[in-house]
Amino acid sequence: MRVVMAMMLGVALLASGCASKVEYGDPQARETVTPDFGSSDLQMIATKMVDDMMVFPPVAELTRNRRPVLFVDRVKNKTSEHVDTESITDTIQSRLINSGKFRFVDMTVVDRVRQQLEYQQDSGMVDQSTAAQMGRQIGAEFMLYGNLSSIVKRDNSTKDVYYKFTLKLLNIQSGIIEWSGEKEIRKTRSRSLFGL
Repeated sequence: MRVVMAMMLGVALLASGCASKVEYGDPQARETVTPDFGSSDLQMIATKMVDDMMVFPPVAELTRNRRPVLFVDRVKNKTSEHVDTESITDTIQSRLINSGKFRFVDMTVVDRVRQQLEYQQDSGMVDQSTAAQMGRQIGAEFMLYGNLSSIVKRDNSTKDVYYKFTLKLLNIQSGIIEWSGEKEIRKTRSRSLFGL
């Protein structure tokens, strides 16, 4: 009996050790695991939005001879899912920076920058000839902001999810929206007759 139990335990351990396999995948490949918002959706949205904005004639003219200063507000998640909108925002900002057409101010680090400036000015520990000066930062000319929303419909065997991503470029001085774009994605999941 002990021999049989030992053999069964050995087989179980061996089988469990062989069950997992980790592989690297192509981050650009389309993921189709669930109808939820995923990495391929993020990449597709960021690419389309940046490309659309960059070829829009007024934006192309605006960036022809200079690099305007932007700040990107975090994309608002209006879906019922947990979506990492900071990742969407970061991807869009990275694509725009790498285009060489815009410069950015990062509003997410204002408090830390202020602390560093105060440290350099007031601590007595920093050589004042090398200290950054207060009031020398450049203000943003434009704000880029957007929303991700969804409509979910389902019946017994089908789940249909419609996503809409909207992004706008606002001139801070005038309040004029210089560009607006949207990208729509629809995903459907159907279950087989037996739910498999």
